[in-house]
Amino acid sequence: MGGELMEDSDGLGAAFAADSRVSGYRLEDQIAAGGMAVVFRARDERLGRLVALKIMAPALAADEVFRQRFIRESRAAASVDDPHIIPVFEAGEANGVLFLAMRYVPGGDVRTLVRREGPMSAARACAIISAVASALDAAHAAGLIHRDVKTANMLVDVRPDRPDHVYLSDFGLSKGELSSSGLTGTGQFLGTVDYCAPEQIEGRAVDGRADQYALACSAFELLTGALPFVRDQATAMIWAHMSQPPPLLTARRPDLPTAADQVLARGLAKAPTDRYPSCGEFAGALRQALGLTPYHPSPGAPVTDHRPTEVARPAGRGSTPERTSFTAPAAEAQGPTIGAPGTHAGPANIASAPAADSGPPHSEKATDTGTAHGSRQRKRPWKWHWTTWVLILAPLVFITAVSIQYAAPGLSAVVGLLSLVAIPAALIAKVVRRLRRRSQAR
Repeated sequence: MGGELMEDSDGLGAAFAADSRVSGYRLEDQIAAGGMAVVFRARDERLGRLVALKIMAPALAADEVFRQRFIRESRAAASVDDPHIIPVFEAGEANGVLFLAMRYVPGGDVRTLVRREGPMSAARACAIISAVASALDAAHAAGLIHRDVKTANMLVDVRPDRPDHVYLSDFGLSKGELSSSGLTGTGQFLGTVDYCAPEQIEGRAVDGRADQYALACSAFELLTGALPFVRDQATAMIWAHMSQPPPLLTARRPDLPTAADQVLARGLAKAPTDRYPSCGEFAGALRQALGLTPYHPSPGAPVTDHRPTEVARPAGRGSTPERTSFTAPAAEAQGPTIGAPGTHAGPANIASAPAADSGPPHSEKATDTGTAHGSRQRKRPWKWHWTTWVLILAPLVFITAVSIQYAAPGLSAVVGLLSLVAIPAALIAKVVRRLRRRSQAR
């Protein structure tokens, strides 16, 4: 079951054992783990079905702000009606443990599939991209931004009696501490840098076109077996996303039409205004460029076979948690924004709601102009805040200092020390700047 989590952390995974119970779910096998959450295949003892049960780290459960946001945004994620969005069965807290119960998908994720089998055919890759684009457009219409689209969050449900079915999971996955931009209340960065759009890296307001950028990265990965921007250092990868043009698809897949290069170049444009208006239009243009027929959702798509999603509310430590059910409504064509004012980022694995109730359907938070996608232009490099420049250049300066340590040891030591001091100083300045903005917004 999907999302790429960080490597297993000893404490979190060891805290829960097979055959133990969490709010009516009996844990069977651990299937993924990370610093923020651990995922078990579990049995719902009330209905007798298998689920993927994600249990959040105790430190997050102890954070009151995070706990409230977790419940609120679980409702938002469950409100989107699309056959390609992973169904959420229940979310809540039991005895100090935050958990999320989702459909268990035994087929695995697309990233593992690419690593095992290599680049995909154009037809197979586009079938996956089109399904995920449908899910993203439905989420955007409901006012939700995923912000962590990647092949590890695309799950394939394989069953012998019907065609494979693709699900998008892990809305708003939070991992990796790059900077204060895009942080949750607990200080975690939202997104995976390998797929992050430039505006998301900069910590600016994002809309559905940030998800489209990540979807274009994923399409490149499916067709070539590798990401468009592969660098040894995270800072070099960030710089590539922000300033370097993407490589040509046909340079790695000469068997594909050159028209696909133009489609991916637009999907990976640095400025959101230069991308396609929607993920569906990007996927459709890619299909056309590759000589495929237009996408039509399968009439045999699996139906969400579960009762209304529940939110379990704690009734006191050691007692049985109280549950409140709510039905997930279908997303409207111009769906209402979901969430409370001031919501800028969500918890792990849940989509974040926009910051304003009156915001546009594709926008995470309103821009100065209030247009459908927001007309806020991407800042040019010379207009970036000084902290952004420090975080980009300081690691490069440190590498340079190391390379000259034998030729000029004194200068190398001074320059290296200054670059190491500059990084935490810039991070602190960014956090303070973000907190001031939030307090002013309130």
